[in-house]
Amino acid sequence: MGRPRFTIWHAVLLLTCLIHLPGASSMLKCKCDINICKDTNGTCETDGYCFTSVQRKKNSDEVVYNFRCFSNKGFPEVVGLAGRQGEYCNDTGQGEEYVWAASCCNDQDFCNDLSTPFVRPSRELQASETSYLTSLEIALCITVPTLIGCIIVIFCYYFRTSSHKRRGLHQHLKQQGDDSIETPDHPILSKGVSLKHMIEMTTSGSGSGLPLLVQRSIARQIQLMNIIGQGRFGEVFRGRWRGENVAVKIFSSREERSWFREAEIYQTVMLRHENILGFIAADNKDNGTWTQLWLITDYHEFGSLFDFLSNTTLTTNSMIQMALSVATGLAHLHMDIMGTQGKPAIAHRDLKSKNILVKSNWTCAIGDLGLAVRHDVTTDTVDIPLNNRVGTKRYMAPEVLDDTMNIDQFDSFKRADVYALGLVFWEMAMRCNVGGKYDEYQLPFFDAVPPDPTIDEMKRVVCYEKQRPNIPNRWQSCDALHIMTKLMKECWYHHATARLTALRIKKTLSNYRTSEELKM
Repeated sequence: MGRPRFTIWHAVLLLTCLIHLPGASSMLKCKCDINICKDTNGTCETDGYCFTSVQRKKNSDEVVYNFRCFSNKGFPEVVGLAGRQGEYCNDTGQGEEYVWAASCCNDQDFCNDLSTPFVRPSRELQASETSYLTSLEIALCITVPTLIGCIIVIFCYYFRTSSHKRRGLHQHLKQQGDDSIETPDHPILSKGVSLKHMIEMTTSGSGSGLPLLVQRSIARQIQLMNIIGQGRFGEVFRGRWRGENVAVKIFSSREERSWFREAEIYQTVMLRHENILGFIAADNKDNGTWTQLWLITDYHEFGSLFDFLSNTTLTTNSMIQMALSVATGLAHLHMDIMGTQGKPAIAHRDLKSKNILVKSNWTCAIGDLGLAVRHDVTTDTVDIPLNNRVGTKRYMAPEVLDDTMNIDQFDSFKRADVYALGLVFWEMAMRCNVGGKYDEYQLPFFDAVPPDPTIDEMKRVVCYEKQRPNIPNRWQSCDALHIMTKLMKECWYHHATARLTALRIKKTLSNYRTSEELKM
């Protein structure tokens, strides 16, 4: 291989970076031109400095290097120009034909050897520089843009595949201007048609929800009344549409994924069920400052199960009825319905008392499906949404807390739901009034972790210490509470495969209620 190719300005940078260390105590070895130091094979020794100069003829690629030794006593022995170190060291310049640079160093042996390439020249000398690329620079020029291009292609592919459904919803909504909100000629929006009848008209076939235009028309006709809830996603309002109450969940713009995911899940074919919160419409509205993301659902004046249990005690019958309705709703979510108009199995992933609504007849409906996942039977895959939110730590199953859950297996998600269901049952049982005895409402693990526990705190209690909520002894003397105790213990087994299914829990509660009715 030949000598590495440098520009003169590469050499300038090297030479100006070499530090002068006068007064070296030992002889310094330097590189020396072979025609001067023939007897020493291109090496000279001095008590002073190693000297280097480089020159290039203008408009030519040819570069000439000179290597010498300088003596402290006189300018060097091999040259015979005593006393002129200052004139020749650290000198740069250019004439009519040549550009040159020179420098001295004595920091180490052969410090004037320029066999290693250096970086770009100083700014003031760039005007006269002819630039050359090393093989490393050429490789970087090729590979870096290629890598950047690959990353852009991958990102574009992900963005396109993950948002094509979202674009369908947005584009359909955006096609309709604000002037087309009222559609009196639409048979579904005829005056006097209630929301209940409207939904029955459109969901008796596919069960996938109202047409998007109708959803938007309803959303634009809603009058917000008062705030009824607030959370990480945004706020929940009570709204009015043609004299009917509705719940309006308004997401912040940073929670667009949660909004879209929840609207998408609610419109799953055949999802509508009396124990699943009734979905009405979704819309994105520009209020002049930012875009509001609306999700409109049925309104239940009793609010969440958390609010209800905080203020109300239960009889054994109402406790069983509530527990059965929640188990029925979860069983419907978990069940897949085969056929062309079938429903995929769905896991909730954030089941808790705050995400369960209490209806006027004291049954329950499961809501907040923003973290839900669906099972594709044909490919046996789970469509896990890309969402920054996580489930509620207090209700997380052991395998979720210690990150041992197999997320490629859909049954893992269902078993985690069942664990959370057991904790909800415990909350209900705590408020069951038997003979005037009941407990104040508390969240699960209230006595073991702080109000807003961390993952590590929950992991310590649930995974390592294997604690579960306390079961009062008095529950064993009541048949209904005894049944609930047995069920909740079988829901929160440490090993997920040992837990009951939602369908089995539903059948157990249904059989118990039937047996109690026969006794009456």
